[in-house]
Amino acid sequence: MEFSTADLRERTPTLVAGDVTGAVGDSVTVLPVVVAVSALTELRLPILLLWFGAFQVVWGVRYGAPISVEPMKALAALVIAGSLSVSELAVAGTLAGVVLLGLGSAGALGALADRIDPAVIRGVQLAVALVLARTGLELGVGSPTTALAAAAVGGAVVALGYRRAAALAVLAVGLGLAATETGAPSVVVPDFGTAVSLGGVAVGAPATAGDAFALTTDALAATGAQLAMTVGNAAVATSLLLGDLFDAEVSPDELATSMGAMNLVAVPLGALPMCHGSGGVAGKHAFGARTAGANLLLGVLYAVAALGAAGVVAAFPMAALGVLLVLVAVELGTASLDTDSLALTVGVGLLGVATNVGAAFVAGIAASAVLARVRGSE
Repeated sequence: MEFSTADLRERTPTLVAGDVTGAVGDSVTVLPVVVAVSALTELRLPILLLWFGAFQVVWGVRYGAPISVEPMKALAALVIAGSLSVSELAVAGTLAGVVLLGLGSAGALGALADRIDPAVIRGVQLAVALVLARTGLELGVGSPTTALAAAAVGGAVVALGYRRAAALAVLAVGLGLAATETGAPSVVVPDFGTAVSLGGVAVGAPATAGDAFALTTDALAATGAQLAMTVGNAAVATSLLLGDLFDAEVSPDELATSMGAMNLVAVPLGALPMCHGSGGVAGKHAFGARTAGANLLLGVLYAVAALGAAGVVAAFPMAALGVLLVLVAVELGTASLDTDSLALTVGVGLLGVATNVGAAFVAGIAASAVLARVRGSE
C-alpha cells in the first residue's frame, strides 16, 4: 500500500456542493449500528465515533475518492444480539485484520474471492439480517407504543421515496426522545484513560489474559463469517463501484490491506471492527458525493458528535432502537436475495439464525462444494 508524494498531491480532497449531502450517505450505514452497539454493550459511542471519523479522513486522503468506512456488520450483529462478548468481538476484529492485511499484501484476495460461492456470501448476509431483525423485535416488544411511533416515522419516510433515509429518521426520533430526558447535550471530551479498551477491558484495569484475548470457538467462527462478507462486499464489490462511480482505480488487494491495517490499529483500542463496505460507497454517490471532501466533512461531523453523544445515547429508547435494527435488517436482507441460488442462500441464512453465523458459513461452503460436484457429474 505504498504511494508517493505525487500520488498524495493528485488525490488531495476537494469539496463540492454534493459532498455536503453525500457525507450522509455513509452515515446511513454507520450510525444505526454504532448507536445500537453502544447502547447494548460496554463499548463507548464517543470512542467509536472518533475512530470512524479518523479513518474517514485517512482513507479519503489516501484514495482521493468518497470511500466508505463502515462497521463489519456480521460481527456487529453478533455482539448486538449477545452471541459474542466484547472481548470476543475484539479478537474477531483483530484476527480479521491480520487475515486481510496478509491477503492484501500478498495480492491473494482475488484468488480467495473466486473460491467462495457468492450464494454462500449472500446467505451469511441474510443470516446477519435475520439476527438483527430478531434482536430488534425483542427490543420493540418492551414498549410497543414507542416502537409503533418510530415505525410510523420510518414508514412515512419510505412512503415519501427516501427508503435509505428511513433509519436516519428513526435515529433522529430516538435521539430526540432521549434528549427530552437528558436535556441539551453538553460537550464532554472522551476520557481515553478509562474509555479506551483492549479486548473489551479498560486500559490500566487489572485483567486476565483470557479477558483481554478471548480466543473462543465463537470468535473464530464469527471471524470466518465476517471475512466471507468482507471479501465479496467490502473488497471486490467496492473496488468495482469506485471505478464505475468515481473513476478511481483502487484494487481489491489495496482495500484489503487498508482494512487490515485499520482494524489492527484501532480494534485493540476500543474501536468497532471496520470495513470499506460497498453500500456506503453507493450511498455517498446516491446522496451527491463526488470527491473525498465528503470524507473530510463526515470525519469532522463524527468528531463533533463524539463530544456530546454519550449522555443522549444512554437514554436512547430501546424500542426505537429495535425499530432501527429492523430497518437495517431489511436493507441487508433485501440485498442478500440478489443471488443465483436462492435455496442455498436461504438455507445458509436460516441455519445461521437457528445456530450461529459461523457454522452456517462452513455448512454453506460444504453444501456449495457438493452442489458443484453434482452439477459437474450431470
